[in-house]
Amino acid sequence: MAGLMMALALAAQPAPAAQVRGYQDLALSPKGDLIATVETDELFQSEADPHGVVVVRNRANGKVVARYDPCASCFYAGPAWSPDGAALAFVSSDRKAKSATLQVVRAGKAAVALAFDGLLEAPRWSPDGATLAVLATERPSKQTGATQAGAAQVGEIGSATDEQRVAVLPSAGGPLKFLSPADTFVYEYDWTPDGKGFVVSEAKGDGDNNWWVARLAAVGLDGSFREIAAPPVQIKFPRVSPDGRTVAFIGGLHSDFGPVGGDLYTVPFAGGSAVDRTPNYKGSLSSLIWREKALFATAVVGDQNALITVDPATGATRTLLSAPETFSAGDGRVSISRDGKVLAGVGEDFTTGPHIAAGSLSAPKTITHENDGLTAQVSARSITWKNEGFDVQGWLLGPATVEPGKTYPMIVEVHGGPSAATQPSYTWKGTAYDLVAHGYYVFLPNPRGSFGQGEAFTKANVKDFGGGDLRDILAGVDAVEKVAPVDDKRLGVYGHSYGGFMTMWTVTHSQRFKAAVAGAGIANWVSYYGQNGIDQWMVPFFGSTVYDDPSVYDRLSPIRSIKAARTPTFIYVGERDVECPPAQSLEFHHGLDAVGVPNSLVIYPGEGHGIREAEHKADLKKRILGWFDHYLGQP
Repeated sequence: MAGLMMALALAAQPAPAAQVRGYQDLALSPKGDLIATVETDELFQSEADPHGVVVVRNRANGKVVARYDPCASCFYAGPAWSPDGAALAFVSSDRKAKSATLQVVRAGKAAVALAFDGLLEAPRWSPDGATLAVLATERPSKQTGATQAGAAQVGEIGSATDEQRVAVLPSAGGPLKFLSPADTFVYEYDWTPDGKGFVVSEAKGDGDNNWWVARLAAVGLDGSFREIAAPPVQIKFPRVSPDGRTVAFIGGLHSDFGPVGGDLYTVPFAGGSAVDRTPNYKGSLSSLIWREKALFATAVVGDQNALITVDPATGATRTLLSAPETFSAGDGRVSISRDGKVLAGVGEDFTTGPHIAAGSLSAPKTITHENDGLTAQVSARSITWKNEGFDVQGWLLGPATVEPGKTYPMIVEVHGGPSAATQPSYTWKGTAYDLVAHGYYVFLPNPRGSFGQGEAFTKANVKDFGGGDLRDILAGVDAVEKVAPVDDKRLGVYGHSYGGFMTMWTVTHSQRFKAAVAGAGIANWVSYYGQNGIDQWMVPFFGSTVYDDPSVYDRLSPIRSIKAARTPTFIYVGERDVECPPAQSLEFHHGLDAVGVPNSLVIYPGEGHGIREAEHKADLKKRILGWFDHYLGQP
C-alpha cells in the first residue's frame, strides 16, 4: 500500500538489507486509533521460522507504543481488540507441546486468561466485552489443517478425530466452556450482534476432510445448535449483519481451505436457501467485513487487489481502492474501524517490501518504515493474453538487470489449488527468488481454474484437469517470449500440490520443457482418492466419486500417459503429507524408471504438505537449483 498505486519497478542493482520485517495478523482497534500486529525480523538467506512479537502501534504515525513477548519459545497469533479498545487478546502457542495460552493485555500488562492443553485459534470478544470466544481443540493428534503433517497411520485407523469447537470463557479469565457439539468440527465463526451466540461453518467428522461439505449453523451460549443452511458451495467468511437478520459468506469452488475466492452469498439467519448475489462479478471475493450499514469486501480482480462495497440485496459493487499488490490482515485482507471510516492493512508487491498502511478507505498512507531500505530483488510485470475465449493473466519475474542481447532460461511455476491465484508478494526468498537470483526468468501463470476472473473462470477446469489450463499456460509462455529475452529451448516447469500434478501432467503431455520439478504431486487420481485425507474436495471437480465414475479420474491421471514422458524430473514430497500422500510420488517415480526417464525422488521425513524444517528447506533449494542447472545449463 506504499505505493498502493505504485507501478512495479526495476531496481538498478539488488542490495538487500540484513533482514525483512514481517507484519502478520493485523488488527485495527474499534476506534481506529491503534494497530496490533505480530511482527518478525527474518534474516536474508535464513530458512528458519522467526520468533514474533506482538506489537501495538499508533495508527496515525506508526509509532510503537507497546510490545508483548511473554514466551520466547512460542508463536503468537490472532490479536483481537475488546469492543472499547481498552484490552487486547492474543494466542500464544507451543507447537511442539501442542499447548497454548490465551493472553489478555490490560493497562499495558499481559496476563494469562487461559492455559489450555491443546490448540487455540481466533479469539473474539463478545459485543459487550464480558466474554471471550475461541476455537479450541482438546488433546490434538496434529496441528490443525490438512497441510500440517499428519499423525502416524498406526493402530486402529479413523477411530478418533480431532474436533475444533467453539468455546467461551469470562474475559477476565476463568474456565473454558465448550458450546458446539463434540462430534462437530467448527472452521470459522462470528458473534451475533446481540451477543447470544454465533454463526459457524461446521461439519461432522474429520475436520481435514469435510470443510468442502461444511454447513452454516447457529450456536447459542446456552449450548443450542441449529442448522441455518447447507449451501451447494464451499463456505468462507460467514458474517452476521449488524441487525442480526442475515448471514453473508463467500461461496465458490475451492480446492483448499486457505485460499479464498468466490461470490457473495446471503441467507436469512433464521434459515433458508443461500442466494448468490454477485453471479456475474468478474473477480473473486477474498474477505468480508460488515460495518454498520455497509458490507465491505476485498477481491482479486485480474492483476489487482481491490476493496469494494457490496449491496447485499442487489449485489451491486463499488470499488474504493485497487492496486497491483497484495493486502493482508488478521480477520480478512484489511481491518476496518467500527464506524467504517478508517482502514489498516499490510501491503506488498514483488519489488516493494511489506509495510503497514492506514487511513481513509480510498487512500491509506504508509505508517511503517522498517523495510524502507529494501531494494527490488527481481523485475516484475503483469502479462495478459487471450486463449480459447478466456482472458488470462500471470506474472513474469526476472533478473533486476538484463544483459543486452542475451537470452535466459525460464521456469514456469504452476500454483497449487487449482482454486487459487499467484499474487504479488515481496520476492526475497522462496523458490521463485532462488531461481531469479540464479539467473532464470520465472513465469507465474493464473490459468483457468484460478481466482481473479470470476466463478465461471474458476470452474472452467472441472473434469478437465491439465487440459485447458495447460493450453492456457503454453499460450502464456508464447506471450512471454514476445516481450522478454527467454530462450524457448531452455524451459523448465515446476509446481507443488496441484502444481505438482500439473508438472506430472505436463511432462506426459508436452515435450516443450527440458527439465521438471514435481512437488507433492498426484500421479493417479484413482488411487489418490483412496489414499489422501481430503477426498471430499474432489467430487465437485470430477462430478462424482471415483466409485461412481472412475473413468474421468482415470482419464486425467498422468500415470496413464507415462510412456510419453521424456523430461528429466525431480520429485519430492513430505513423509506425512495428508493432502498428497507420498505414494503418489512413488508411483510416478516408478513409472519414470520403467520408461527410462532420468528422475530423482526425495521423501522428507516428518514433513506434511509443506516442507517446513530449515534443514529440509535448504536441501530442497539446493536440489531444485542443481536439477535445473544440470538439464538447462548454467544461466
